[in-house]
Amino acid sequence: MNKSAKIYVAGHRGLVGSAILRKLQQEGYTNLVYRSSSELDLRDHARVSAWFEEQRPEYVFLAAAKVGGIVANDEYSADFIRDNLLIQTHVIDAAYRFGVRKLLFLGSTCIYPKHAPQPMREEDLLSGKLEPTNEAYAIAKIAGIAMCQAYNKQYGTKFLSVMPTNLYGPNDNFDLRSSHVLPALIRKFHEAKLAGAEAVELWGSGTPRREFLHADDLADACLFLMNRYEGGDIVNVGVGEDLTISELAERIRRLVGYEGRIVFDRTKPDGTPRKLVDVSKLEALGWTARIPLDEGLRSTYEWYLEQTYQAGGVR
Repeated sequence: MNKSAKIYVAGHRGLVGSAILRKLQQEGYTNLVYRSSSELDLRDHARVSAWFEEQRPEYVFLAAAKVGGIVANDEYSADFIRDNLLIQTHVIDAAYRFGVRKLLFLGSTCIYPKHAPQPMREEDLLSGKLEPTNEAYAIAKIAGIAMCQAYNKQYGTKFLSVMPTNLYGPNDNFDLRSSHVLPALIRKFHEAKLAGAEAVELWGSGTPRREFLHADDLADACLFLMNRYEGGDIVNVGVGEDLTISELAERIRRLVGYEGRIVFDRTKPDGTPRKLVDVSKLEALGWTARIPLDEGLRSTYEWYLEQTYQAGGVR
């Protein structure tokens, strides 16, 4: 991408979109366009079409999506499948109709089959049943990947899809009902420390294994792939290492300085037993993650504290 090319970052306020925007700015890209959801509702076909016709971006990073953890995915499954189908359909189609040179679509490793072989390879997508609590979101994202591939085949577009593992970092969602596990643990342990609570109760058994990638590493990978990857096949983005939820909780407990007990409620669901991705394809292209988990956890907790106390509330 030329440094002066017009680049649209959809979802620029979210965890992934904000990281991509920061990365582009750091690398000297000067013609960046973005709109908040109140300024441009990507679920509205007419508004999306009109905006693309007016702006004519050359490149698109499609990071806009409705996302959440186990509770949110399970309780608001209709919202997740509807909103994500609308957002990606309107943006991908407009990108084709208004001559976007290249589009990068954000999938997710949580859309792989629940019992996929570990580590999960790109070819494992659609090879088995999905995690039930995540099914609506997964089906929407799979449709987005299939749409990119179908447009490439029929119309000759250059739309690519990446499959990031569990993400964390600045601008994450720390709401306990809709967040993912890592930010939820940070908030739970911090509030337990302040309250002097004897124990923190966590869902499930603590045995599921998860891999965690800092959003800034993902942004770096996305820019790398946008500039160097021409294939239509999906590409995993991860670190190639995982740990149990229990181990993650212990790391965050120590980081926050909480001295109470951790209690797991085994009556609550665990979700997918393991979710480690095979990153050999991306490594063969020349990219590897750089931010160690402990360093990323520390900077994310610092960001959380700044937002909590400077803004007078939790983001």
